[in-house]
Amino acid sequence: MSATGDAGAASRSSDQVPRTSVLGTGDAPADSPPSHGAQFDPLRLCIFTTIALLAWVLTPPLVVVWMATLGLVGYVKAYRAGLTRSRCYLRDVRLVLAYLGIAWLAGAVFTFREVVGLLG
Repeated sequence: MSATGDAGAASRSSDQVPRTSVLGTGDAPADSPPSHGAQFDPLRLCIFTTIALLAWVLTPPLVVVWMATLGLVGYVKAYRAGLTRSRCYLRDVRLVLAYLGIAWLAGAVFTFREVVGLLG
């Protein structure tokens, strides 16, 4: 390699901004783009809830409640911090919050019905 190539690599590694994880703490995975002062977008939490809903056929609705809770907590924090647009398919953070809230409510209702069914 040339001297300019090494200097370019050194400057790129020294000016990278620390990344945040899915929940906004610690280090992010290597495949996530660096955040250059951008608002935290908990997109993965929306994705996790969608996966849990799709897996509902094979798994208890309690998983949906758990994943939707994580998503709601992450998106509420991000919304309070000023995030108004998400990379989630729904784009508007309020729509994402509504989606996660409905998923949580549906999971809670079906979990309750299962528990009552087991006890009755």
